[in-house]
Amino acid sequence: MVACDVYRPAAIQQLQVVGKQLNIPVFSNEASKDVVHIAKQAMSTAMSKLNDVVILDTAGRLHIDEALMDELKNLKIGVKPHEILLVVDSMTGQDAVNVAEKFNEALGIDGVVLTKLDGDTRGGAALSVKKVTGKPIKFAATGEKLSDIEVFHPDRMTQRILGMGDILSVIEKAEEAFDIEEAQKLEKQYKKKEWDLDDYLSQLRQVKKMGSFSSLLKMIPGMNQIKDLKVDDKEFVKIEAIICSMTKKEKKDTRLLNASRRQRIAKGSGTTVQDINKFIKSFEMTQKMMKKMQSNKGSMKKLLNGIDENALKNFKF
Repeated sequence: MVACDVYRPAAIQQLQVVGKQLNIPVFSNEASKDVVHIAKQAMSTAMSKLNDVVILDTAGRLHIDEALMDELKNLKIGVKPHEILLVVDSMTGQDAVNVAEKFNEALGIDGVVLTKLDGDTRGGAALSVKKVTGKPIKFAATGEKLSDIEVFHPDRMTQRILGMGDILSVIEKAEEAFDIEEAQKLEKQYKKKEWDLDDYLSQLRQVKKMGSFSSLLKMIPGMNQIKDLKVDDKEFVKIEAIICSMTKKEKKDTRLLNASRRQRIAKGSGTTVQDINKFIKSFEMTQKMMKKMQSNKGSMKKLLNGIDENALKNFKF
């Protein structure tokens, strides 16, 4: 990656942090403000190191700026990129559409990356940007992590807009996130009706790799029709801290958690005794549900009997 945003404060440092997290080298030249010069230096360095891909990260432009647009035109002439992708914020609505149209006219883009698409429930920006530019939307982002960036599938977006969910994306995310050996281990424990807080934590961490719980819920058919269904991802960080503050014996058997133990765990996890009581009650209900699922051998009708939409509305983490 090449740091070509020489205007925004700390933009170079921010890209360096992201590069370190993803184990991707970042080229920068903080002594220069000449973006074309920096890009040419980066290309020479990349060729000498036999890098396959070079990504030039240029300055963001919320509105059309002639000077910055000329800079991009010179950059295009200077390095001749194979592909130009415009990143737009879907939450800006019509502004995103206008920017995409102007950029395509002035520069000629090859595709679009839409960010914050989880907040654009109607998918309006996706449809409009495609219409005015005639260029494909190649990627969509529903968060700030690398795992939140996914290939854009028009048919799946249509399903989300219509409230039909996006099960295929959920399955793909699960295939990438879940460890097969760990899943097999959990399956054996389910069959033995043994499921403790270590198993819960392991499963929680694997699900977290799939992205935010809020974005996952929106992909499940029918969930967007349930009003006031809220999931605060920060609550799961709290749960992880609570479990990590327990001893091995306490994780195996929650019945050991008397008042003094709960006070100790609350101090260790930076939570309250009320938080622990709430979580343990929820976990024990889940534990019973897992055992019932195994006992019923797949008879989900018995398990789900009596659970209606009102019950789901009142269920909050």
